[in-house]
Amino acid sequence: YYTTLTSLCDNSTFRWTIKHSFSKKTLAKPGVKNIVLVDGVRTPFLQSGTTYADLMPHDLARAALQGLLNRTGLPKDAVDYIVYGTVIQEVKTSNVAREAALGAGFSDKTPAHTVTMACISSNQAMTTAVGLIAAGQCDAVVAGGVEFMSDVPIRHSRKMRKTMLSLNKAKTLGARLSLLGSIRLAHLSPELPAVAEFSTAETMGHSADRLAAAFGVSRLEQDEFALRSHTLAKKAQDGGMLSDVISFKVPGRDIVSKDNGIRPATMEQLAKLKPAFIKPHGTVTAANSSFLTDGASAVLIMSEEKALAMGYKPKAYLRDFVYVSQDPKDQLLLGPTYATPKVLEKSGLTLNDIDVFEFHEAFAGQIMANLKAMESDWFAQTYMGRKTKVGAPPMEKFNTWGGSLSLGHPFAATGCRLVTTVAHRLQKEGGQYGLVAACAAGGQGHAMVIEAYPQ
Repeated sequence: YYTTLTSLCDNSTFRWTIKHSFSKKTLAKPGVKNIVLVDGVRTPFLQSGTTYADLMPHDLARAALQGLLNRTGLPKDAVDYIVYGTVIQEVKTSNVAREAALGAGFSDKTPAHTVTMACISSNQAMTTAVGLIAAGQCDAVVAGGVEFMSDVPIRHSRKMRKTMLSLNKAKTLGARLSLLGSIRLAHLSPELPAVAEFSTAETMGHSADRLAAAFGVSRLEQDEFALRSHTLAKKAQDGGMLSDVISFKVPGRDIVSKDNGIRPATMEQLAKLKPAFIKPHGTVTAANSSFLTDGASAVLIMSEEKALAMGYKPKAYLRDFVYVSQDPKDQLLLGPTYATPKVLEKSGLTLNDIDVFEFHEAFAGQIMANLKAMESDWFAQTYMGRKTKVGAPPMEKFNTWGGSLSLGHPFAATGCRLVTTVAHRLQKEGGQYGLVAACAAGGQGHAMVIEAYPQ
């Protein structure tokens, strides 16, 4: 009956009303504040070294914050707190949340702090906001994240740094000349940052390649998933679905209004690429990995009561969430597999209750390995202490507007994109529940359930 009625009408509000007249309960809890996503925006995500190349991280973060203010019409002094995520820190703006907030014109009386949790840094920013509101400390919090890979900090070697610090303290010319004379050619070799685990010294791409091999994920499967991501992202971009993207006038350059990493190719083109990490027999390539990206995101999170009092129509409820961590060597990227069943149990939901899935796509091989792990009773019993598998999300509900492989992945900005996309997809598709999941460096992970706001 529901299917017949909804097939008669394309209107998403009608579909939502009909669907939820028949089906699911709300996840509101007695005595617990309803916390809502009012809106979310992001700068276009650009490949590093392109149009944003001459900026600084706080410039992008400021643009996202200003875009959020413009989108919501929010009075700048109505925000109680600002939390921002970042991974590779610019030393001049170590608390980038504060610098960006001041630059965006927020009140200097509004506190701001910066968090870091690798690829789930803005998820941590959002759940910090949820905690502040749930505890009654705040009513309105802005959360977000920024990453700027066009200008990462490159350090002098440790020996050179020690020499330079000693030079600064030297009292006599003789002491200075002695220190300068101690400098050797090896001292001048710089320390480059790497997307590698401190605990294992393994790069994430190498780990992804090993993970894909462990779960029997073929090169073909990875290339097919990467092509799917780019194809769906292009369709979403052309169809105006990516409404969270704001236009940004880059100083001295053009106005940027869309992501520039979406490039659907052919399977033949993808097949020509050589392995990027494990050579010559690896399966992870530049095309089936997320690329280095510059970008920033921001969301406005409020108590439902405050949002309605200010005249806002929220997009979604932010419901239960979990963080997980496991072995950073062999299970580095399996966060979604561990987090998904935990958050579903916490919410009293099953996989079938979820209408929209948005998983972070670090690598195509990582996504496929997680899907295979989620479909494995053996994995659930051996590693997760569960009797049965949780099951993999159906692909028709999964990342249908593209993902990090195609849209880009500014490490600390992706979480807000995932949550905002779930809210928009729920509205568009008439669903009630969405699930966000992501892996992160350190063998960590996150999942959150999002409930559509009644339309």
